[in-house]
Amino acid sequence: MQTMEAEKLQAKMTEIEGKREYLLKLLERPNLGTLRIDVNQAIEELDDLIMEFKRTFPD
Repeated sequence: MQTMEAEKLQAKMTEIEGKREYLLKLLERPNLGTLRIDVNQAIEELDDLIMEFKRTFPD
């Protein structure tokens, strides 16, 4: 992969990791109700994506 593309991809992953942190904070809200299930699912999927990215691009 070219350096510029790698930098863009890494920047996007950093953005995704930030969104994961937001979802974790959202889980702390007591009034989520059944949305808690969806937030948990989103976190799990982001974790899978981040793990796969790190496995594919270990640097």
